[in-house]
Amino acid sequence: MADNLVIVESPAKAKTIEKYLGKRYKVVASMGHVRDLPRSQTGIDTENNYEPKYITIRGKGPLLKELKKEAKKAKKVFLASDPDREGEAIAWHLSHALGPDNDYYRVVFNEITKDAVKDSFKSPSEIDMQLVDAQQARRILDRLVGYNISPVLWKKVKKGLSAGRVQSVALKLIIDRENEIRNFVPEEYWSIEGTFKTGRSKFTGKFNKLKSDKQKTKLSSKKDVDKVMAQIKGNEFSIDKVEKKEKKRYPAQPFTTSSLQQEAARKLNFKARKTMMLAQQLYEGIDIKKEGTVGLITYMRTDSTRISDTAKTEVFKLIEENYGKEYLGGQKAKKADQDAHEAVRPTSANRTPENMKQYLSRDQHRLYKLIWDRFVASQMAPAVLDTVKVDLSNNDVLFRSTGQTIKFKGFMSIYIEGTDDAEDDLNSRLPEMTEGENVTSEKIEPNQHFTQPPPRFTEARLVKTLEESGIGRPSTYAPTIDTIQKRNYVRMDQKRFIPTEIGEIVNEQVVDYFPDIIDIDFTRHMEENLDAVAEGEKEWRQVIDEFYKGFEPQVEKAEEEMEKIEIKDEPVGEDCEKCGSPMVYKMGRYGKFMACSNFPECRNTKAIVKSIGVTCPTCKEGDIVERKSKRGRIFYGCDKYPDCDFVSWDRPIGRNCPKCDHYLVEKKKGQKAQVKCTNCDYTEEAN
Repeated sequence: MADNLVIVESPAKAKTIEKYLGKRYKVVASMGHVRDLPRSQTGIDTENNYEPKYITIRGKGPLLKELKKEAKKAKKVFLASDPDREGEAIAWHLSHALGPDNDYYRVVFNEITKDAVKDSFKSPSEIDMQLVDAQQARRILDRLVGYNISPVLWKKVKKGLSAGRVQSVALKLIIDRENEIRNFVPEEYWSIEGTFKTGRSKFTGKFNKLKSDKQKTKLSSKKDVDKVMAQIKGNEFSIDKVEKKEKKRYPAQPFTTSSLQQEAARKLNFKARKTMMLAQQLYEGIDIKKEGTVGLITYMRTDSTRISDTAKTEVFKLIEENYGKEYLGGQKAKKADQDAHEAVRPTSANRTPENMKQYLSRDQHRLYKLIWDRFVASQMAPAVLDTVKVDLSNNDVLFRSTGQTIKFKGFMSIYIEGTDDAEDDLNSRLPEMTEGENVTSEKIEPNQHFTQPPPRFTEARLVKTLEESGIGRPSTYAPTIDTIQKRNYVRMDQKRFIPTEIGEIVNEQVVDYFPDIIDIDFTRHMEENLDAVAEGEKEWRQVIDEFYKGFEPQVEKAEEEMEKIEIKDEPVGEDCEKCGSPMVYKMGRYGKFMACSNFPECRNTKAIVKSIGVTCPTCKEGDIVERKSKRGRIFYGCDKYPDCDFVSWDRPIGRNCPKCDHYLVEKKKGQKAQVKCTNCDYTEEAN
């Protein structure tokens, strides 16, 4: 019989850790929290020093009973929940739920490997109440905000709405950006681009300035352009200056939670929630044939870019063996990162993505490769670029051409950080030129432009903005983004957030009546207070009290003064086939649908379908319509369903294959599209 009971959060983690610890340890899972605030009420006694009322989570009774039974048998109970504030709070709740009759020991590890787990059990500690208090303070703050504002919104606007500290700020950021776009007034500007020739080589350059002007010459109108063009005499330009420099480009730091979410969104098109789910799987353990079950990455909820000395030694050896000594380098951790946590990295650099591919699903492998590549690259030497800047002139008109070539790839041999903006051309080579040399212009072409509004938020850009603003914490970004989408406050269009009408109405009410909640400085200060609680510099009840004294009057004012808003359903423009009443658009869990306006007397509903103008290839009678799956993925089906069961993920194009006469579909891969036969190997380029 096992002498020791170890309680972790998930069954996958329990299975892995039990293999490492051996027969003297029994490892079980709590399945996350066992206690929480009640869902049916606020659960905070604001009259009694904000005392929280914790209850056993519904459905966890039998599990808790089993945990108590196992705890009674054990000599020692080890609480091994995750190494963060939430994990610390889970351990504390477990110690209370299981009762005072046991000896509790707290163990934490940042990676689930045999050595890391065994080492953590050699030096167990007590529960860190400062971290517990910081988690309690956040939970209570969020409960007070949500359970006070949401009922006001239900009463004054519409049932089912919600507001929260971080979600309200995220929504406001999206709406503020949308308002910037709506109010944007484009400004005209021009550029002049030239194509030049020297010998057999051609290169391009852009108008820089009139040499007689002290500052860069502005081209705001056609008149400005005409003035410049009139000064160009003939097609011969003189090389005034050739400036060559060597520039170093340094690798990005290894991943934090936030940068991992951003990069996975940019490079893999993963939503934050999916990234965290896959990272959790990689952290908890994958069955590797020769090694057994092992965690492939370190803990994925971290703000740190620190790397342990052991990990550095291992990755330096790998880099030297595979690339050479000249590729050794590496980023130093920031001063603020000298803490107990590490960056998100592979638990062993020797487990390469290629070797692990056979044990992972496609998406697990893609995320693991991203983490591995970023980590190894972060410890490599900087890339060296040769840059050249050439000034060429004709009369008083100065053009400038720039180029760069990679002299030494360094870290770029493995990985280049993604960006939301246009990538720079790393190999834009210019021909050799010397000062005083003449070149010939082949074409000088003015181009009219207009300034563009700021871009809408992608998920990566929103996460980056929240982090830079000090709003929430990286572990909160995924659920925040998920919530504002589920509430239908925003919708996605071409991977960018657009606020909905209901989102704008909710934001307007929160801005008017709860200005502190959506104030970035106020919210950042609140996060700093929570950090101060975790450091033992502030008492959590004091932080809550400072907030609530200002918040409570705002709630009372909103209940009294907020006007009732009637949101009218948008008419479809057709009548219900069952009762003749007008059909209207409604919003459901999976998006918009059509419903009879005579509800509840008539409960007729219909999905919104869009015909693509193609006859069904199966029944030859119905039209093919665009539909959405429960997960929001577009697919194509016959409008005669269920009489006709034709369905396709790819868009039928209405033509048959010239080889086998089966129907053709348009298959998209990223930005590219190809027409393919669904029966044979025939393909053609899409128009």
